[in-house]
Amino acid sequence: MNARYRNQQFFLKNSLRGSSLVQILIYANLILFTLMVLHGTVMGLGMKAIMNPPVDLMAHWGAQYWPWVLNNGEWWRCITYAFTHGGLIHLGFNMVVLYQVGPLLEAEIGWPRLLTVYMTSTLLATLAGLIWHPVAVVVGASGAIFGLIGFSITFYHRVGGGLGLQRRNFMFQWAVMAFVFGFIVGADNAAHLGGAIAGAAMGWFMPISIRSQRKTDGLFKWIAMGCAVAIVISIVFIPISWLAN
Repeated sequence: MNARYRNQQFFLKNSLRGSSLVQILIYANLILFTLMVLHGTVMGLGMKAIMNPPVDLMAHWGAQYWPWVLNNGEWWRCITYAFTHGGLIHLGFNMVVLYQVGPLLEAEIGWPRLLTVYMTSTLLATLAGLIWHPVAVVVGASGAIFGLIGFSITFYHRVGGGLGLQRRNFMFQWAVMAFVFGFIVGADNAAHLGGAIAGAAMGWFMPISIRSQRKTDGLFKWIAMGCAVAIVISIVFIPISWLAN
């Protein structure tokens, strides 16, 4: 085992400690996917509900569709799409990347900043989709995850030093792998690019030193609480929308 591989293993082991926000995000994705699959099973879709759910089922469970957002006021889809997935493989890959990338960053900057980056990337990822393919149905957390990766690359580049640059390179490897996977499976690379740009921009300006971070702790806690409330309300709007229709 070479030194570089040992360093990456060290990052992974230590990044999986104290990952409360990442765990909550993963559980939320798993629960919403399970409910969607159960609904599809009741509809008689069988394995198709698990491996390749139809567009109408995903739309029923919060997929992004800009015509409904703009014409029907279904703003909550700008958030819920990031908790809906187009099959088990899609969900599995996104959750593995989040599990590998998120805890390390959460330990570094804290859950309020992590959630702020995650939500900002989610919103800018779907705005990129509006420009790129405004009438496509979009699902998946990858835009937000690319935001975390983009943030990590610029943030750790600024941190510098041996450890900072090694973490930057580690995150860059994940970005390349995820982009390649996206091209192979025909994923929404507009969202990937939008999320990565949003995260990279935030990573370039986020305070690095502990003293500077403490000065803005209160601000980011308020922002994060607002993000958390927006997520909960948006998910609640999924069943509310069924009653409206």
